[in-house]
Amino acid sequence: MKSIKAILLIFIALLGLQLSAYANPQPEEEFNAGETIFHHLSNSHEWHLFSIGDTHVSIPLPVILYTPNGLDVFLSSEFHHGKVTEEGIMLERGKNTYIIEHDHIKLAGHAEAAVYDFSITKNVASMFLSVVLLFIIFGKVAKSYQTDKPQAPKGLAGLVEPVILFVRDEIAVPAIGKDKYERFMPYLLTVFFYIWINNLLGLLPGAANLTGNITITATLAGFTLVMILFNGNKNYWGHIFAPPVPTWLYPIMVPIEIVGIFTKPFALAIRLFANITAGHIVILSLLSLIFIFKSFAVAPISVGFALFINGLELLVAFIQAFVFTLLSALFIGQAVEEHHHEEHEAHHPAHEEANHAEKPAQAEIKEEVAVTA
Repeated sequence: MKSIKAILLIFIALLGLQLSAYANPQPEEEFNAGETIFHHLSNSHEWHLFSIGDTHVSIPLPVILYTPNGLDVFLSSEFHHGKVTEEGIMLERGKNTYIIEHDHIKLAGHAEAAVYDFSITKNVASMFLSVVLLFIIFGKVAKSYQTDKPQAPKGLAGLVEPVILFVRDEIAVPAIGKDKYERFMPYLLTVFFYIWINNLLGLLPGAANLTGNITITATLAGFTLVMILFNGNKNYWGHIFAPPVPTWLYPIMVPIEIVGIFTKPFALAIRLFANITAGHIVILSLLSLIFIFKSFAVAPISVGFALFINGLELLVAFIQAFVFTLLSALFIGQAVEEHHHEEHEAHHPAHEEANHAEKPAQAEIKEEVAVTA
């Protein structure tokens, strides 16, 4: 009972931090819930942690720009000392004058294409953080197995091993097959844990919405597409360019099959992006109700529902990682599946002979049963 209360208090504390981090309206301005929500969901050149009143606590990130005047590297905190204009915040650095508007940087008086932005943004920093966590987790797990004496997994290995076995037994083997799943396990495990960890990190106060970014989900889906294209066998390509339909339907079916190659990863990218983004929007919308109604009486209801959705999102974080990995495995399995029609025909005569051999035996059994009766 005490542990449950402690967990609830932690969730409420985290939501309290989210409340100050995500919705911090200024007294002289009308609170705009949509702007606040989408500001949280979007990428940024700085990592905003939380706000207390008018004080914003942020981590400045490196801004890396390549301009006609060469490479320019500086911290995003320099924009705080820039001049506010109608176009955005203006910052002068040597020969360059930058304007940042909605986290988009351009040169003043130049076309937008004149600046190539290679900055370490909030999403990029979060991605590096998740990669470091993956290396630490699996480094420790691998080290625990480097022993001469076989033993039951303990600690972190005991937590990770059931999940690995789950991915193998419930995703890879059923979708790809026992004889071919092993070479795809590294990819499937990487995708599963990468999505799962980033989904969980995204639920922390002030965290980045990495898996709710369409460019990230599209990149992951692109990797699945590459796995499909490079591992597809002749039966897979034959089904696309010579589908099992009458020849006169080829002009219709072949383009449909070709489009189907790209609709599968497109569906993967949209599904993950939409589900993760929807969860964040619901939580932020519930928290925004306090400032929309301008009453603390709404706070218990708003925070209560947000707490419930936040707990539900912990389950969604795992489910979305599972669904993405499962669909990737299914698509890969379709690409490497062998055609069993010829094999079925080869075994069919033997099957018929076995049936003919079974019939006399069954007749003899029936006669013996009749005599016994």
